[in-house]
Amino acid sequence: QQISWTPLLVLGYLFYLLLGAMVFQLLEKQAETHFRDQFQLEKLKFLQNYTCLDRQALEQFVQVLMEAWEKGVNPEGNSTNPSNWDFSNSFFFAGTVVTTIGYGNLSPSTVAGQIFCVFYALFGVPLNLAFLNQLGKALNAHLLTLERWVQKPGRAQVVQTLTMAIFLTTGTLLFLVFPPLVFSYVEGWSYGEGFYFTFITLSTIGFGDYVVGTNPNKHYIPVYRSLTAIWIVFGLAWLALVFNVGADLMERYLQLKWHKSDLSLAEGDTTKLEDEPERPRIHIPS
Repeated sequence: QQISWTPLLVLGYLFYLLLGAMVFQLLEKQAETHFRDQFQLEKLKFLQNYTCLDRQALEQFVQVLMEAWEKGVNPEGNSTNPSNWDFSNSFFFAGTVVTTIGYGNLSPSTVAGQIFCVFYALFGVPLNLAFLNQLGKALNAHLLTLERWVQKPGRAQVVQTLTMAIFLTTGTLLFLVFPPLVFSYVEGWSYGEGFYFTFITLSTIGFGDYVVGTNPNKHYIPVYRSLTAIWIVFGLAWLALVFNVGADLMERYLQLKWHKSDLSLAEGDTTKLEDEPERPRIHIPS
């Protein structure tokens, strides 16, 4: 019975991926085409205004800008911009490595840095998983303590529901609702952009399109990104528990539905055997 619903889960997973691909294509492809055409138009205008440049020189300059961006150097501003590898930013980067978020806006460019990053992640990722596991157990222990404290005879289901509601509400406020307000104020984002960054970060998806502390036109306090890294660690533990609870509920639901279906089939076969008339017995004399 545990294996019987696996094909259904695989089909549902593939269908979910296909559905997401179609929706993302529908929503984003037209906007991408628009931005691409707009960028080409801006390049043509630039060449018309600066006739001393030819198309090849402009393409080379654009390539230089792209390489600078890939190496974590913001093309805006000048050489007096704060370093991307000061202690606060390096601490934040180390957190994105061990948590497997990997925004992609900043990465080591030296061979020594790349080799160290490999071994740092090799030992850091399991260490982070062990830490989050212990943190999750501690949170779960507090939930069990709260449940035992308020539990009364005959109200176990109500208490479990109330405990889960408190856990979800408190975590949602601390990790998903209030942080976007801070990011919106500090980074100048809208609340929707801050909420988007918050969830994409805590779920370790980490696209890298929004990253805190990267605007060269803003002055950040030195510990801003370090505090953000600490918030990420605790938010990861909370959201991982939420995902685990959701996955467990889905698994139980599928098993229950499939188990009921198997029981219905078994009862149908039993009823059919009971309704079948008894065949006459033939006595063969010896």
